[in-house]
Amino acid sequence: MGQNVVVPRTISYGPHVSDESELRLCGDPNAKRAIELGISAAQNAVTLAELGAKAIAVDPRPDQISASRRAADAAGVRVEFHQAELGDLGFATSASVDLVVAADSLAQVDDLARVLRQVHRVLKPECALVIATAHPMAGFNATMYGEVPSRYGTGGTRSISDWFTSLYRSNFRVDSMHELFDATRPRDLAPSMLVVRARKLGV
Repeated sequence: MGQNVVVPRTISYGPHVSDESELRLCGDPNAKRAIELGISAAQNAVTLAELGAKAIAVDPRPDQISASRRAADAAGVRVEFHQAELGDLGFATSASVDLVVAADSLAQVDDLARVLRQVHRVLKPECALVIATAHPMAGFNATMYGEVPSRYGTGGTRSISDWFTSLYRSNFRVDSMHELFDATRPRDLAPSMLVVRARKLGV
């Protein structure tokens, strides 16, 4: 007689792409202070709390805060919520956070430099910011489906050089990058998601 297999939750970097169980970018979050910067559809803050983290979620949208709070209640875990712009991290003291995960939340931020400065301030030295965002070449895939393709780095995406330059100027060191294909779209010519891990330099 078969038994139900419980699949542990893991941090998501987007629909139908590799997740943390494969990429292993965040390390063990147990007992660490971790921020989900912009609440994702996958409710990564709830996952972090389930994995033992002291989880914090920051998002300016009240509906996302409410949805994530309900998910945390349903999972029986505690998440600290802050309804605020992504660059408003004044609730956290300097060098007090072990991990920041921003899944599909930074592409539309106008003042990315300000957000990165705040993340740099709250992270402990050498701790990680993990960013998942639409790949700047994802628009090329439109031709496979009879749609109009978009130019590299347009349509709400930044180029890879834009990301590297912004992180470098904010005193981060990129030590891992993954270009992920959508597993449900085998005809795609370009990756759908870009995932970057950057570590804080300095104090």
